[in-house]
Amino acid sequence: LYAIYDPVTRRCTMARAGHPPPALVRPDGSVEFLDLPAGPPLGLGGLPFETAEAELAQGSHLVLYTDGLIEDRRREIDTGLEMLRRALSHPGRTPDQICTKVLDALLPSNPSDDIALIAAQTRVVGADRVASWEVPSDPAAVSGVRAEVMRKLAEWGLDEAAFSAELVISELITNAIRHATGPIRVQVLRDRALICEVSDTSSTSPHLRYAATTDEGGRGLFLVAQFAERWGTRYTSDGKVIWAELAIP
Repeated sequence: LYAIYDPVTRRCTMARAGHPPPALVRPDGSVEFLDLPAGPPLGLGGLPFETAEAELAQGSHLVLYTDGLIEDRRREIDTGLEMLRRALSHPGRTPDQICTKVLDALLPSNPSDDIALIAAQTRVVGADRVASWEVPSDPAAVSGVRAEVMRKLAEWGLDEAAFSAELVISELITNAIRHATGPIRVQVLRDRALICEVSDTSSTSPHLRYAATTDEGGRGLFLVAQFAERWGTRYTSDGKVIWAELAIP
């Protein structure tokens, strides 16, 4: 099971590879098993995985689990799903409490299969902690957008992160203008870390490479990787997002 949650839009994109669908526990304690297309188990070839998207209310819980939790030699899968629903149907629990209650209710005394269980609670990043800009496909536009980002960081009191953010934003925008297709969009999020995102409509993923000492270019993503705590690519229905997470001093 694979899920990507966007705390700005509250949209969650999910796919599964053979395992049962995840459970959604709403803030009022109601439970729904999400309707995800059944993808093939991992390792069976190059078949594509279909995704499903859902909008999750703030404070919802997404519960992912393997079939060993709900099915064994003495229990049918439908019975296990109903037991799981009853164990989850309680509002106000933390992820740790959810896992404890589910394992107490469903864990066999002698499990015949490996069991994995994950519970995650959704949060929402408020509009006051997000800023975005549209970027023309023109290298001359980079400096203007960079200045706008720096002004926003100063407004948020993040001057100490400005140097790293300026370098990362410049490199990601320049790469998008040079190698991808428009429209290009920049977004910064102030959360436990500063997250810088640049999106475009190309599905081509950038690759980190090590430039030779005589190369004039090719060091952009290497610099991003050095300054960011984490970075990566997230694909969307109409392109991709390159993101970098910077530590907030």
